[in-house]
Amino acid sequence: MKKRVHGAKLLFLAGTVFTLAIGMLANGQAAYAAGPTPVDLRTAANFAVLAGTTVTSTGATTITGDLGVHPGSAVTGFPPGIVTGTTHTADAIALQAKNDLGTAYDDAALRTGASIVVGNDLGGQTLVGGVYKAGGAVLNLTGTVTLDGQNDPSSVWIIQTTSSFITASGSSVNLIRGASSCNVFWQVTSSATLGVGSTFVGTIMASTSIWMNTGAKLNGRALASTGEVTLDSDTITTTCLTSPTETAIASASAAAAASASASASASASASASASASASASLSASASAGASAGLSASPSATPATPAVTQPPSSTVGDGSSNNSTPPLPLMIVPALAGLVLGAFVTQRRRIRR
Repeated sequence: MKKRVHGAKLLFLAGTVFTLAIGMLANGQAAYAAGPTPVDLRTAANFAVLAGTTVTSTGATTITGDLGVHPGSAVTGFPPGIVTGTTHTADAIALQAKNDLGTAYDDAALRTGASIVVGNDLGGQTLVGGVYKAGGAVLNLTGTVTLDGQNDPSSVWIIQTTSSFITASGSSVNLIRGASSCNVFWQVTSSATLGVGSTFVGTIMASTSIWMNTGAKLNGRALASTGEVTLDSDTITTTCLTSPTETAIASASAAAAASASASASASASASASASASASASLSASASAGASAGLSASPSATPATPAVTQPPSSTVGDGSSNNSTPPLPLMIVPALAGLVLGAFVTQRRRIRR
């Protein structure tokens, strides 16, 4: 009876250690993503739209956040357009925001270690946090570009252009695994154009102008240093849009714990049943009873769930932004070895 109970306890211990290892691996995943620090917008962060000369809107544009212009003062199309924040035209607040925009623009432009976007089209790419740069000429977005946060909501993307930036009609930026629109920065050397019905995220910092065509949606900011911002029934909000992190690893951990607990319960139950049968059979010899006990004791090993590593970010030229695997990845094999060694030792003791 004691031997069987010890076996059940060992099985339960193995399941517990395995569950802890999976939990540590899940925590390691959250620290896996690496990238640059965010660009500090300072007071410019309060503005959904900021321009140097004019802000012009056609149709039912909605802006959630402040609107500003400096040194120009022309703002037209509101109403029918709506600004939920404050409008600043050629005042001290707009001037300070423009100065802060200049500082932020220079910061983004000077970030080093960029991966080159070969072909100058982000469409179909999946990018983890990092610095990316157009290979030359105009940077385009056709289709969808996916920003993968690797389950780290602090991941940052800085995209540098060497000329203009143009998105096609119906194009989009997709956020996955904890990626946040507030951590995406587009440094545009010339002007930016968002296509009809496009869905975009991040802070656009254009050296000259920004044009948003009909029905474009922007979770972020349209900030133009020297030129205009032109809108047409668009929607702009500074509210952070953050994608949910994956829970697959946590689910696997819970499943492993449940499996280990169920296996331990089944082993204990089988041991108790076998012991009762042995006691009832007075004619059975002690050695036969021990042999029956050994054959009745089930051996179970918790199944190991597959853990998928975050994808590497290859942008055309095969460059990668992968970081060194976290410590839990190196601890898991050691824990597995300890559990296996303890299990083998216990089995030997039972047979003796």
